[in-house]
Amino acid sequence: MDVNAPSDRLRVASERVVELLMGRECEALDDRELVGLMSEITAARNALDVLAACAARVIDARSARELGGAGLAQRQGHRNATELLQTLTGRSRREVLRAVKTGGDLLPSLPPAVGQDGDGSGAESRAASEDGGGSWLDRMSGALRDGALSHAQFQAIRVGLGEPPVERYPELDPDFLSRAWNTAVERLIDEAPHLPVEELRASARIARDRLDPVGVTLRFEERFAARSYRSWIDEHGQRHGRFVFDDDAAAWVDAILQAALRPRRGPRFVDADAGSTGAAAGAVADASDERSGEQIAYDTLVAVMRTGAAADPARAFGDRQPGVRIVVEASALGAVGSGCVGGASGGGAPHTVADDVAGARSQTDRAREAVGPADTDVSRAGSGRGGSADETAARSGDRGAGAALDSLGSAPTTVRGVGHWEDGGGSVPGGVVESYLCDAGALPVSLGNVGRPLDVGRHQRLFTRAQRIAIAVRDGGCVGIGCRAPISQCEMHHIDHWAADRGRTDVDDGVPLCRNHHLGLHNRGEKIVRERDPVTGRDAYWLHTPPDPRTGGVRPPTLLRSRSPRRFDAA
Repeated sequence: MDVNAPSDRLRVASERVVELLMGRECEALDDRELVGLMSEITAARNALDVLAACAARVIDARSARELGGAGLAQRQGHRNATELLQTLTGRSRREVLRAVKTGGDLLPSLPPAVGQDGDGSGAESRAASEDGGGSWLDRMSGALRDGALSHAQFQAIRVGLGEPPVERYPELDPDFLSRAWNTAVERLIDEAPHLPVEELRASARIARDRLDPVGVTLRFEERFAARSYRSWIDEHGQRHGRFVFDDDAAAWVDAILQAALRPRRGPRFVDADAGSTGAAAGAVADASDERSGEQIAYDTLVAVMRTGAAADPARAFGDRQPGVRIVVEASALGAVGSGCVGGASGGGAPHTVADDVAGARSQTDRAREAVGPADTDVSRAGSGRGGSADETAARSGDRGAGAALDSLGSAPTTVRGVGHWEDGGGSVPGGVVESYLCDAGALPVSLGNVGRPLDVGRHQRLFTRAQRIAIAVRDGGCVGIGCRAPISQCEMHHIDHWAADRGRTDVDDGVPLCRNHHLGLHNRGEKIVRERDPVTGRDAYWLHTPPDPRTGGVRPPTLLRSRSPRRFDAA
């Protein structure tokens, strides 16, 4: 790898750090200088991380086991390269191994290890025979080398996206998945500066799952098989517990806690005889509640276990009943000849990806049947392709809604692709979606040819439930800069204020914002402006800030990015 680029960035950033400080303490800097200092320090650190990863990879190669006592680490008195690198850097074993792995991506092959006297010691690097990963990995490595990605961002994408599973799809062109991975990498690199590392890693996983529906089922089943609960009593008599959740149960626990804690509501058990004027009034948090968020979460889960399936949800959760909603693109659905959704196909059917997805769900189904049907929302989001509106579906959370699919206007359905939890966008295997469709049914939501949902107009002040679902499908969560709040924590903001601007309650003019970003936008006098591309018809939402009261300067508008899984192409 050419080290000139990171070396030059390190030199320039270091000079800028010295120039900004000029012998002063950090607290003596003004705001602009302090932000600039941090930016330059980050640039220098990122450049150093690249060089350190390359150096760690070379040390690892020169300490290969086959070199025996002639290896670099061994000559320094260490058993292996990891011990030597930990001694040199003061980093943990995990951090050292991560640096070596990144160095392996930057240096996919190395020349023969150099001995003590500078001549070849006769061993090729262990990386020499490894696959370089293709153009998508070259693109990631180039972004890391050139400073477009930090080491942490590189690792988030690398781990979340993984390798193209070519062996699972022998019927595809061998280059198809590599090209698809390259497209996903380009989008993730573009989004990296605007996302926390944790959100970037989750986005990479979503991109991978969109391209690998068979893998979604395999990973789901692995996590389902790993589910467990363990409890123990410590020496003081306190009982502890540890859960390992499967994806389905985790979604339900999240939904229950979101309902109980939004915002800091807790399990406010509403007494029907308390004389409140409404469910919302009865669910208002008591200002004197001194419990921590973790204590409220604990109390909520214990209360749910105690009351069980017979509990009145209005007593436990006030005006917000917990439930989960799954979004499924219409292109992922297909009709079957007979039986319930997900029923067995004919014995002579060819082996396809859809068969793999539907056939790997038996363990999950048996576990779910043991606890009874779920009260769930299932949504299909149209792909937005073509010239006509796509049909989408979402099942309401009302009790007793039934399992019939007549509202879809089609025969019972099999799911060829994957769905996504509305909160967070995590992937759901097609077989699990089918089982929920059996239990819960669906509600249609229409999207236009570029993915814009339905309108209601000015006569209604608040967004309807159907509109909120449509906005959730479009945006996937809070669109505030760097925010990770799921859609269940969001409020719908009229970009043209209802009263001041005579704004319409149309889906195009609504964006989801968490409470923090929604209040901040109004308090700071910021405005979100929608711009429609005249060629594609797609909408973009830009955050405009008011002039700085001290300097009068105006920052350029910032693009607000959708977090919907649909921003990644599906296989």
